[in-house]
Amino acid sequence: MTSNHTDCHYCLRSLRGRKYALREENAYCVTCYDSLFANSCEECKQPIECDSKDLAYKGRHWHEACFKCAKCSRSLVEKPFAAKDELLLCTECYSDEYSSKCFHCQKTIMPGSRKMEFKGSSWHESCFVCQYCRQPLGTKPLITKDNENYCVPCFEKQFAHHCYSCKKVITSGGVTYHDQPWHKECFLCAGCKTQLSGQRFISKDEYPYCEDCFSKLYAKKCTACKKPITALGGAKFISFEEYQWHRECFNCVRCSVSLVGQGFLTQQDDVLCDRCGSA
Repeated sequence: MTSNHTDCHYCLRSLRGRKYALREENAYCVTCYDSLFANSCEECKQPIECDSKDLAYKGRHWHEACFKCAKCSRSLVEKPFAAKDELLLCTECYSDEYSSKCFHCQKTIMPGSRKMEFKGSSWHESCFVCQYCRQPLGTKPLITKDNENYCVPCFEKQFAHHCYSCKKVITSGGVTYHDQPWHKECFLCAGCKTQLSGQRFISKDEYPYCEDCFSKLYAKKCTACKKPITALGGAKFISFEEYQWHRECFNCVRCSVSLVGQGFLTQQDDVLCDRCGSA
């Protein structure tokens, strides 16, 4: 530019009829301005003279012709770009090298676009939706089934079981009894109401009972030891007329020999081996 300023602020040469540049209200000839203030180009390392366009990014400077993608060399002037390890890349090159692929559509998640992270995978925000209602999941609670994501209401509507006892949704775990689902905390002994999940139990009239309650309420008593006879654990017993014995209790009352599989005689509530009965 030309001006009525008389002298260069640095070299003091006359500026009449010459181009000059202003800095802090002082005028400098082009030569002095470039040597004192011109930024060095990151690409070619040459000064960016005052009559050239200076493109700056994060404190670094480039000539307009030098502001290009470090990989494909296409100009980045007035185009979107990304920086990686101090290199400038066009969005296409950056995507090819560094961008994540969407778990759902397998397309690149472009720099600057919003992405969702879930279980170590990346998603486009528009792809991270409920498989059933197709509404965005965002940061809402969700449940995954067969690698598909569902919002909680849709999952409960489509897949969740309802507890046979309390009728509420079973979201995880649970117990199956008589082909019906139960919460573990709802699967209780019909007698004493203790939890039976993970415990041995006996079924009676479609209700579960712990061994103690079943024995007190329903089990027959051994004629010999008077203790309950239960089938829990596959226990075997002997039955004769209205009497029952534990297998290990079915012995001659006199000589204590086992009568299992042997002939025996009865004497009121007692059983005797043939030898003792004939004596």
